[in-house]
Amino acid sequence: MALILHQASIALDGRPLIRPFDLAIAAGEIVTLMGPSGSGKSSLLALIAGDLDPPFEGHGQIELDGTTLDTLPPERRNIGRLFQDDLLFPHLTVGENLLFGMPRGDRAVRGKMMEMALKDAGLEGFGNRAPHTLSGGQRARVALMRALLARPAAMLLDEPFNKLDAELRETIRGFVFSHISDRGIPCLLVTHDRADVPEGGRVLAITPQGEVRHD
Repeated sequence: MALILHQASIALDGRPLIRPFDLAIAAGEIVTLMGPSGSGKSSLLALIAGDLDPPFEGHGQIELDGTTLDTLPPERRNIGRLFQDDLLFPHLTVGENLLFGMPRGDRAVRGKMMEMALKDAGLEGFGNRAPHTLSGGQRARVALMRALLARPAAMLLDEPFNKLDAELRETIRGFVFSHISDRGIPCLLVTHDRADVPEGGRVLAITPQGEVRHD
């Protein structure tokens, strides 16, 4: 399983932000894309996910596990995402948030998977809690488990550690990276903070001219 970009590019009102580049991310690999605010990092993730909005323009071909995604709507691309905000549904319990991410199926099986996810996240017994009663780190773990329970074929991380304090960031980074790697999911992380880069991982940087280069 691999996520492959062929001549992917981003422009804003005709002005190039990211010039055409190629990228292949292997199963379980986390590649980091760095650049300042406004350089097109998040827009590139939106292009991959299929929800890039005007006035941004995206070009290139996106492949996932041998399937071309360009003409598929976002809900059929099977791509998980994490953002700066956890985006948990406030009107649902923690358990219901996890169930929301799962494919439809046997109720008992889904319930068992939800309980296993809570245990894996160190949140056993938290299923009936409201999201607002959790700490920032706990909410981040729930958001990741919800994304993983949807069984994504690839993951996109849009500065998901940005709002966490320094000590918590290190813990949550390790939690996120280990779960993605263990499941063999190709992942693209965008950030402006070099501390977010997985140890030994590939790093790409967007130059002021919009070129994407190995850093």
